[in-house]
Parts: sequence; structure tokens; C-alpha cells
Amino acid sequence: MSSSVMLRRAPLLFALIAAPAFAQDEGGGDAPNNLDGVGRITVEAGYRLTSNATLYDAWYGAKGPGSGLERAPESSGAPVGALTFAYAVSDLVELGLDLFGTTQNLRLTEGQSDGTTVSRKVSTLAYGLLVGLRFQGVLDIGPQGLVPFVGLHTGPAVISSRREGSTLQENVGQAWVGSLGATLRLSAKWGITAEYRLMFLRGPVESPDATNFKGPFSFSNGGNWFSLGVTYTFPPDPSRPMPTF
Repeated sequence: MSSSVMLRRAPLLFALIAAPAFAQDEGGGDAPNNLDGVGRITVEAGYRLTSNATLYDAWYGAKGPGSGLERAPESSGAPVGALTFAYAVSDLVELGLDLFGTTQNLRLTEGQSDGTTVSRKVSTLAYGLLVGLRFQGVLDIGPQGLVPFVGLHTGPAVISSRREGSTLQENVGQAWVGSLGATLRLSAKWGITAEYRLMFLRGPVESPDATNFKGPFSFSNGGNWFSLGVTYTFPPDPSRPMPTF
């Protein structure tokens, strides 16, 4: 199944996953408008739009392996996924940990010793952990309110590529992410989250001949991320009286 078909079916998949949970939600009542102490888990999937113009310009430039050759078709994006654990330390500020992963296939053309050309696949992979702050609030929109948020995140990421017929290239880099999104609360515990992320992260691409061609070459696994997910919320525990002796 292609990634575009999976993307079109993602909203239906999330609805099917969430529907039984909504029916079994026995918490009742209203979701809290005071977000202090509220925790959540969000599972998201979506699509990443990424331009690798910098890589292609260098690869097909005057000192690149593809100099003078016809450019291979560029990949515009790839699927992404994220798992978020977050806790609101106040009404306005939420601390979160995000596990993310994304993969993409690129193609690069290069010349051969016999004068022919070949287009090789470059398989890329990135995954990591982000730590971040989100600033949020509650609006009186929808069944149980709408929680918009804006955030800034950073953390280590493993990013790698394997050019067809060559060795794996891998390093650990620092990812930087800005996010903007909202959670539509459908009940006291369940909601649907839509999020946009702008990510900066680059990884290495092996040159077919490091002696003759200027390098290193690198690709982007960042770009514009669009995702949709399901959120489960943990309401704050009621205050308990101190035990008496």
C-alpha cells in the first residue's frame, strides 16, 4: 500500500480506534478547564513534506558525482509517526517527551567507469527523542473544549542513509522542532489531535568516490510535518487530606 493511500485512510483509522474507547469512557462529567496537573498520551501519524534541493544541487553540481547528468526524480516527502507523553506543570505550560520516526527513499544518478549512468536508491531513516515545552489553553469549542498549543522541542536523533550497493552512513545529530496544533476533546478523557511541526535535521550521504568528488553530501529528514492522532488524557488527581495520627 502506497504512503499516499495510507495518509488518506489515516483519519478513518483513528476514528475506528477511538470509537470503542469513547463508548467505554465511564469518567463522565466535563473535561477540566484548568489544565494544571493534566497528563496525556498522544499517538500520531502523518506525512512529511521535505525538499532536498541542497543535496541535489551539490550532487549534480560541477564537483558532484552527477555533474552533467540528468537529475533523478525527487521525492517530495514520506510518512512520519510520533508518540507523546506530556504533563501540564501549570495552566499554560506543558512539559513533554516525544518519540518520533520517519523514513524516505531518494534516488541519485551517477556515472559509471564504462561511461554509462545509473540511478541508485538511497534509503534514509531517522528516529529520536525530543524534549520540549508547549504553551496551551482551553477554548469553549466542541463537545468538551478545544486545547490549542504552540511548542519548541529539541533532542538527539539517529539519522542514517544507505546508498544502493554501498555501506550504511549514520550519525547522531541534534533535532530542532517548532510545533503548532490543537486537541479537540470529544470526552473527558479522549480527543483528536492535529499538529504541524517544522523540523531541522540533516544526515550524511556517501559519495561513490570520495577522492574525486567534493563532499560530504547530506540530506534533510526535517521539513514540514502534518499529522493527526488520538489523545488520552489523565485528569489531575483530587487533593487528598493528610493522614491524622
